[in-house]
Amino acid sequence: MLKNKKILIGVTGSIAAYKAALLIRLLKKQGAEVKVIMTASASDFISPLTLATLSENPVYTVFTKEEDGTWHSHVELGLWADIFVVAPASANTMAKMANGLCDNLLSAVYLSARCPVFVAPAMDLDMFVHPSTQQNLKTLKGFGHEIIDAETGELASGLVGKGRMAEPENILEIILKFFEEDKPLKGKKVMITAGPTYEYIDPVRFMGNGSSGKMGYAIAEKMANLGAEVTIVSGPVSGIDVKSDIEIKKVVSAEDMFTASLDIFPQVNVAIFAAAVADYTPVEKSPTKIKKNDSEMNVVLKKTKDIAKELGKIKKEGQISVGFALETDNELENAKNKLATKNFDFIVLNSLQDKGAGFGHDTNRITIVETEREVAFDLKSKAEVAADIANHIVNLIGLKNK
Repeated sequence: MLKNKKILIGVTGSIAAYKAALLIRLLKKQGAEVKVIMTASASDFISPLTLATLSENPVYTVFTKEEDGTWHSHVELGLWADIFVVAPASANTMAKMANGLCDNLLSAVYLSARCPVFVAPAMDLDMFVHPSTQQNLKTLKGFGHEIIDAETGELASGLVGKGRMAEPENILEIILKFFEEDKPLKGKKVMITAGPTYEYIDPVRFMGNGSSGKMGYAIAEKMANLGAEVTIVSGPVSGIDVKSDIEIKKVVSAEDMFTASLDIFPQVNVAIFAAAVADYTPVEKSPTKIKKNDSEMNVVLKKTKDIAKELGKIKKEGQISVGFALETDNELENAKNKLATKNFDFIVLNSLQDKGAGFGHDTNRITIVETEREVAFDLKSKAEVAADIANHIVNLIGLKNK
């Protein structure tokens, strides 16, 4: 896939420097030619010899070799590369890149590079969320660079939060995506609803459900990887990172989700309704916290708008609409009813009877239900399920375009 591609890796002073070894190995397996530049502090975390061995090229750390005075031309390195990937990118190096500071070989090559630049931040969570770091990321993105967003997890400090360098496998996928010529969803716009909705009773209490949003977000990632321009209309979710090129419209209630979806839907080619939208909402919402005075509390509910059904009424010729059905009984019958009433092209059916499927799991087991047929899949990770759904959509687009 990456045969004859020239990839320059910049490694900076971060505990995540060890991940550069795996990234280089993955790139070499794909057939890429790899060269590495390291800052002085990066050598404290991983040996230049390790990266030289894996890349099968000398590692560049300084402008000249002390032994013979050989000059490492930053200009030639910058011109050599098809892409320049700074991974890990420390807060210090990103600040230099954002402000044009040039005090080492890596920053000199960066300022000379004419190729696309990818930046994979890595640092502790407080450093990552600091306004100066966020401003530098914004500046680098404004330069046209690809920001490979940091991931959430346990950090070297022992804290848990956002700041981990993206895993090498995820970085490889982004690089592969960049070099792919055949992106079947390129030029297509996709809207995905995801997560739960919260229907507030008072300022501190709400009715909701256990949807994590993982399925909707996984589909969004896959659709973006296939070239689509993706917008997620997301209910309240937490702990899910998403690609920087995916737009997220955050909402809370079913009414919020309907309003946001109604605004986006007419412009998209594909709409995927993966959210677990509340069917009912309180008729009255108390502006203040309701005190616990009585042994019982009665809350009068009213139906929320059926988002998929309402948008199905304005669905245009050529648009593809995909629904989700989470059922406990009469699964297929209920799914087929929704297929007809909501103007879906197909429905993704989940059953809570299946172990490992439904809310809160990292796996899912689905059946794709169309008017004339059903296609059942085995239990898979949600990323694999997302790929199955995306492939079905790609095939459907191909049939509609014939």
